[in-house]
Amino acid sequence: MNFELSEEQQLIQDSVARFVQENYGLEARVALAAKDPGFSTTHWQTMAELGWLALPFAEADGGFGGNQIDVMVIMEQFGKGLILEPYLASIVMGGGALKRGASAALKEEILAGVIDGTYQLTLAYAEPQSRFDLHDVTTSARVDGDSFVINGAKSMVLNASTASHIVVSARTGGGQIDESGISLFLLNADTDGLTREDFPTVDGLRASELAFKDVRIGADRLIGEVDKGYEILNATANDAILALAAEAVGAMEVLYKDTVAYTQEREQFGHPLSDFQVLQHRMVDMFMEYEQCKSMLYRATMEAAAGDPETAQRTIHALKHIVGKYGIFIGENAVQLHGGMGMTEELRVGHYFKRMLVIDSQFGNADYHLQKFAA
Repeated sequence: MNFELSEEQQLIQDSVARFVQENYGLEARVALAAKDPGFSTTHWQTMAELGWLALPFAEADGGFGGNQIDVMVIMEQFGKGLILEPYLASIVMGGGALKRGASAALKEEILAGVIDGTYQLTLAYAEPQSRFDLHDVTTSARVDGDSFVINGAKSMVLNASTASHIVVSARTGGGQIDESGISLFLLNADTDGLTREDFPTVDGLRASELAFKDVRIGADRLIGEVDKGYEILNATANDAILALAAEAVGAMEVLYKDTVAYTQEREQFGHPLSDFQVLQHRMVDMFMEYEQCKSMLYRATMEAAAGDPETAQRTIHALKHIVGKYGIFIGENAVQLHGGMGMTEELRVGHYFKRMLVIDSQFGNADYHLQKFAA
């Protein structure tokens, strides 16, 4: 495999890295997270103007025809700054479902606004009982004339408070845990019967609980075919896992580098902490696990971009397992080696560690994906 970025990807990487460095110091991030809408609308428009929002969409839909590798380049740099803007929710998750299954008319209506930053999307897939299983769906959509009527609830919907449109999975047939019988719909966020309870998450982002009571939606808002939405949902979730893993790898790099720098400055018993062999071994372990996660990220992303879903699926399970396991390992050690300072809000390692914990829980934790990999 060729792990080298193309010239265009290198330019994108440099551009995103410069943006993060100039705009995402810890104080700036904390200030943005503390006030509504939880991110900078100015930054979001800047991302649109730079073409980052258009990157993963087909040229026919107004995008740049990029793939998972291009998104990985952006998300890894985003992870180094703990970016708050809803790139994952809107572009990777909501946009990922639309680009795979929406009709030409629906794409024409929505995607231009998504690409220029006017619209924001999100994906409502999790339910209170479903834990990590995408196919465990009790939210129902029954046919009523030329419309569908949706009832049910969705949990932990990222950035739903600012989304203009929401992609929702609902059961139109089959049993509660059947993969067949799931359909996807695109709802306007202000649709009658849709209620929302917003809350901040532990890592500084925003999420919502959604309730659907007799929400009526036209058949033209269906994404893909009736009863066959699971394949789109699963492919979109795989892209989201790759993006999250890239973000995690960026955060891991910051954690281990900050820890090495701190141990070189902090003195104990007349010596820098970095002089003590046991701590040197600990930091080598952190570096090795980071490199292993990065290598697996490259492999999984390239397999997904190559269009081999069976091979890619198994590698994605392996990737999510080690990113969850070793991301927490690196975060725990970073906090511990910083001592009491590692627990404070004023030091950034704690913020990165909290993000690693949340990434582990999204779309299945390390144990869940280990079981899937073994199966």
